[in-house]
Amino acid sequence: MAAHSVAAAHATIAARAGPAPGAAAASAPAERLGFRRLSSLAGRGLRSPVPAGRAPAVSSRRRQSVVRAAAVETLEGKAATGELLEKSVNTIRFLAIDAVEKANSGHPGLPMGCAPMGHILYDEVMRYNPKNPYWFNRDRFVLSAGHGCMLQYALLHLAGYDSVKEEDLKQFRQWGSRTPGHPENFETPGVEVTTGPLGQGIANAVGLALAEKHLAARFNKPDSEIVDHYTYCILGDGCQMEGIANEACSLAGHWGLGKLIAFYDDNHISIDGDTEIAFTEDVSTRFEALGWHTIWVKNGNNGYDDIRAAIKEAKAVTDKPTLIKVTTTIGFGSPNKANSYSVHGSALGTKEVEATRQNLGWPYEPFFVPEDVKSHWSRHTPQGAALEADWNAKFAAYEKKYPEDAATLKSIITGELPTGWADALPKYTPESPADATRNLSQQCLNALAKAVPGLIGGSADLASSNMTLLKMFGDFQKDTPEERNVRFGVREHGMGAICNGIALHSPGFVPYCATFFVFTDYMRGAMRISALSEAGVIYVMTHDSIGLGEDGPTHQPIEHLVSFRAMPNILMLRPADGNETAGAYKVAVLNRKRPSILALSRQKLPQLPGTSIEGVEKGGYTISDNSTGNKPDIIVLSTGSELEIAAKAADELRKEGKTVRVVSFVSWELFDEQSDEYKESVLPEAVTARISIEAGSTLGWQKYIGAKGKAIGIDKFGASAPAGTIYKEYGITVESVIAAAKSF
Repeated sequence: MAAHSVAAAHATIAARAGPAPGAAAASAPAERLGFRRLSSLAGRGLRSPVPAGRAPAVSSRRRQSVVRAAAVETLEGKAATGELLEKSVNTIRFLAIDAVEKANSGHPGLPMGCAPMGHILYDEVMRYNPKNPYWFNRDRFVLSAGHGCMLQYALLHLAGYDSVKEEDLKQFRQWGSRTPGHPENFETPGVEVTTGPLGQGIANAVGLALAEKHLAARFNKPDSEIVDHYTYCILGDGCQMEGIANEACSLAGHWGLGKLIAFYDDNHISIDGDTEIAFTEDVSTRFEALGWHTIWVKNGNNGYDDIRAAIKEAKAVTDKPTLIKVTTTIGFGSPNKANSYSVHGSALGTKEVEATRQNLGWPYEPFFVPEDVKSHWSRHTPQGAALEADWNAKFAAYEKKYPEDAATLKSIITGELPTGWADALPKYTPESPADATRNLSQQCLNALAKAVPGLIGGSADLASSNMTLLKMFGDFQKDTPEERNVRFGVREHGMGAICNGIALHSPGFVPYCATFFVFTDYMRGAMRISALSEAGVIYVMTHDSIGLGEDGPTHQPIEHLVSFRAMPNILMLRPADGNETAGAYKVAVLNRKRPSILALSRQKLPQLPGTSIEGVEKGGYTISDNSTGNKPDIIVLSTGSELEIAAKAADELRKEGKTVRVVSFVSWELFDEQSDEYKESVLPEAVTARISIEAGSTLGWQKYIGAKGKAIGIDKFGASAPAGTIYKEYGITVESVIAAAKSF
């Protein structure tokens, strides 16, 4: 086996980049890829070659301009240089290598390749306080390529975060550790969002950057820039391939999110091998078309000045987000596995680890941080404290001068809702006019917008149908970022992930987004991440059943209710009228660490006697009952538009002498959280004659109606016809409930 070292990683890069500046074909790669080229290609401390990758075909179509390397402003100007810089970067690499090796599981390749850009971000550029990971005005970092999480854990460890001690690195991917196999914001302070499913992270980063731009526009004053931070993101080829990334990045360009800076780890390797087999598009031309500023760092392995210069240039572009393409070698330093898929997702192995140590001149034991590296990084603790203290003093002065704005901003920062906010929710009586719950939802949203300062959101090009416009506000746009109506366009998946980013920016943000309930199929990945990462997004999902009528089965949800009821840490709410819709919103706003889905009707529904905001908070509650002693003959359970049918059937059965209890079961999850005593008061164990009726899948209802119960629902696709006809043909009727009751 031939002995190789890191030097010809640069042969790989040079092959991809084309001839050196000044040669005949110098402009070809930059023109093909559409990135502004940074000039330095020189390697440092390099030995003999690693296997070179193939150079992609190039074409000379686009004008290239050269940006000379220039130092970016650093914290107190104390950037590591020379031997210390190389040692610090290699410390990051070997912490990742050692953790993956000990776990015998993980992804070492990305941390080895991205260590230089990670070092520069965390050591020189980003503003944060490691002893308070939740300081409001910190810069945010998102590792969209979450499989490379040992990069972030190593950086958090060096920076002094208490969440990632040496022992935590040694427990990488182990039960109960704070260093799970992908970044999880709820496990590791210092991790902003949960990433792993590719593309989610960059979309979250767009949400974080949107939140910063919105707050800055609302609260900054000519004499006080109280909101001022950047969002940085590292994404890889896999993220670029996922459609969600394009959806979100399209919006970022449209909105002109100038404080979003994304680093594209261009290493040309994915799990199946060289990206040439499936991903050959011109990424930079696409991003330029999306409205981004683009830069190309040709040598990401140790072109430190080029990375610094790229960041400086990106910060100078304030009206566009910036994509910095950084060409790296995956697994940099590994003599036999660098630049190959084998270093992507498995430990290097004992022999290759030793060979890499020798190749990079790393004589230390696993997990060792050299004293000079440790000393260099230790400055971030006092610096971070000083940064926060300075900002606190600035905010105190702001508070004196602008007390009302300061109080509002503080509410968003802390998540403390204004006193009496829930009193703003509308209340209804049986005499109130019938209306679709989507319209009642709009009344609730507009009432809450006046009382909840962090409420912000919009629809996937369906605002006039979802009824989600906040009438007292304009549109959040590039030049009007202070407004609170967000136009997401037809981008459901990106919309959900952007809202996750908004929710996780500050506890007082209450983001909502909307589409037809059936189109949650397009955004389920983001909704699952909402639940997992404890992001309290409100999903306003209208057209919730066959009740939407003529649009037919492509638009009629069937299995959707039960599918979300099966998802952990998410509330599935299906209100039946105005009071229940208001109650659903109260629950949703209060649940900041649990997303909520509101399934809302297109068709008009009556305001029912017995419904209440307070009842919704219990999940299931009795709206009518003519029995005594908690012994009804029959219990009918229902949700949403079918609660009216249940109530009418109960009235008919009572005329025949039956005692009937009608239970609104608006949220299974909330009901399950109630005490056993309360559950018994609603569903007494002795009463086995139970019926459920819901215009959706019957799966799951047996848990509540029991083995002897009757479930009325729909276990096939819908149909195109007027809503009343479909309800009748599918047996979602008063007559069906009565027949079921008489069968006991």
